[in-house]
Amino acid sequence: MQIYIGADHRGFKLAEELLIWGKENKLPIENVGAFVYNKEDDYVDFARLASEKVMADIVAGNDARGIVVCGTGVGVDIVANKKRFIRCCLGFNEEQVRKTRHDDNVNFLALPADFVDISLAKTLVNIFLQTPFSMEGKYSRRIAKIGEIRPL
Repeated sequence: MQIYIGADHRGFKLAEELLIWGKENKLPIENVGAFVYNKEDDYVDFARLASEKVMADIVAGNDARGIVVCGTGVGVDIVANKKRFIRCCLGFNEEQVRKTRHDDNVNFLALPADFVDISLAKTLVNIFLQTPFSMEGKYSRRIAKIGEIRPL
């Protein structure tokens, strides 16, 4: 499974720490930016790029996940969910992230850098990467219905 991570200036430090941790743990993680701290950058650019990478891998039949980070996590969450095949959740506690993977098969995690420290972020990412989707009928049915919704 390929993992893509993107962050704006408010999420930059947390993303950098997650990248180091990911590489230390031999995770197949690719940084899509920001590559340098720039207080004038826009979260939209990095969330869009990360979601496009995951979407392209999914279309190609490959397993991929995305992690995006901004101050509140909401902006990157909104952007990621604009792309087809992306189901992004705003992760803020362990049980919530576990349930979103189990019930909703999310493939994208938005982290709020202003509200989670590196220790919690690592825990949330671990849960996000390790929790399997339930595949129970009601959950699969709901995800299929989401896939049928097209933008106006």
